Amino acid sequence: MHVRGIRGATVAADDSREAILDATRELLQEIVRENGVEPDEIAAAMFVATPDLHAYPAEAARQLGWLMVPLLSFSDVDVPGSLRRCLRVLILWNTPLAQEEVVHVYLRGAEVLRPDLVDARQRPTSP
Repeated sequence: MHVRGIRGATVAADDSREAILDATRELLQEIVRENGVEPDEIAAAMFVATPDLHAYPAEAARQLGWLMVPLLSFSDVDVPGSLRRCLRVLILWNTPLAQEEVVHVYLRGAEVLRPDLVDARQRPTSP
């Protein structure tokens, strides 16, 4: 068993609590679906929101039942020209999978952050 990082990002529709939690829940659900993650396998999750967002994205994980998972939320650096209303997550996951088998998820326009990972996700696997 190894600890692997799962990265993901999405964009909130606006700076409302509801929009931030909706986008974060969607992202977490897609990461869980793509990787087969169970909450008791998660060592910790860290959330980063751009400075134009003003709600606690980790709350979405609690709403999904991640009650015992250590969670932290941070404000990102305000980089001129960077993607706005962006939510990022780094999940530390206990898994037997190799690093290259982990599926990283980028949604709602956040694909521009890591096109290399988005392209890898869309490539068909060999039989």
